[in-house]
Amino acid sequence: MSQKIRLGIPKGSLQDATIALFERAGWRIFANGRSYFPGIDDPEVECMLIRAQEMARYVNHGALDAGLTGNDWVTESGLTVETIASLTYSKQSRQKVRWVLAVPEDSPYQKAEDLAGKIIATELVEATKKYFASKKVSVQVDFSWGATEVKPPVLADAIVEVTETGSSLRANRLRILETVLESETQLIANTTACRDPWKKQKIDNIALMLQGAIAAQGQVGLMMNVRAADLSTVLGVLPALNSPTVSQLSNSEWVAVNTILDERSVRDVIPRLKATGATGIVEYPLNKIVF
Repeated sequence: MSQKIRLGIPKGSLQDATIALFERAGWRIFANGRSYFPGIDDPEVECMLIRAQEMARYVNHGALDAGLTGNDWVTESGLTVETIASLTYSKQSRQKVRWVLAVPEDSPYQKAEDLAGKIIATELVEATKKYFASKKVSVQVDFSWGATEVKPPVLADAIVEVTETGSSLRANRLRILETVLESETQLIANTTACRDPWKKQKIDNIALMLQGAIAAQGQVGLMMNVRAADLSTVLGVLPALNSPTVSQLSNSEWVAVNTILDERSVRDVIPRLKATGATGIVEYPLNKIVF
């Protein structure tokens, strides 16, 4: 019987982004919306959909060998897991998310200290308690089951809520006072699984490919032919990720140049390359960049 790892995929807001990331990394995950056990095209991996809030618990207990969740929920759980890799992606962007302290737009509160004795609604209870304790501010922290943005000012004086862009908070006429913590997705693993050489190597390989897929987002490859006499001028145009690769062609007067650059810069760079003598310019997509 072949060995397998049990891998937790976050169900909910991160699910689609995670499945898309795995596809770019080389794994196809098939979730049909009904089953909590999606298929995957790797016989060495079994997947299970688990809420991100619960992932650390099941990884810590050994029900899962590894899983993806935010470091906010790992901190909130207070449980011990191994952090294999940080993977900066979220539902809408490739940035960290923030848990912020927010109040109604027309409230008098300007800082955390102004909320002494008040009610704070949040899903991130323990981290919020620690945050106010660090400021020596006594508050009542109530767990929120959802729709946290609608609770002030009737059901709470303020909230601690996660945001990527702040648009949902603004739509609910809330004003951000402070950032409580920043969070990003992490690949975490069970400590026992990490002591198994085969499982640890498999988990590390998954981490490597996921990080490579994230690194390639927003990047493209560019290759071109350049006269050797024009090479220094062409290289001066390229905002390369690393030093461009220069290869001699069969015609000694010409070289091939390969490089990686931010996709947003291509529209400006290609005309400048053409003007400096580059020819046969080809732009191509990148699936992974592995450092």
